[in-house]
Amino acid sequence: MDEIKPTKTINECGEVCPVPDVDTKRALGKMKPGEILEVLIDYPLSKERIPATVERMGHEVLKVEETGPSEWRILILVK
Repeated sequence: MDEIKPTKTINECGEVCPVPDVDTKRALGKMKPGEILEVLIDYPLSKERIPATVERMGHEVLKVEETGPSEWRILILVK
């Protein structure tokens, strides 16, 4: 199994919109191309909003996976 190793992880569990979106954008802004950001969330709307926002910014969503009941992990490749 190919495990993607994130460069940086932000834990947004317990946060609701727009906090996870804003924090994700802020974290991506400080990263270099080729690095991978892991975002941990438990707010269902963020599961839809973060990938859409990230792709609009020109980055690549590598994976959105469920890690528990109403918990997800989003892996983003910085472009």
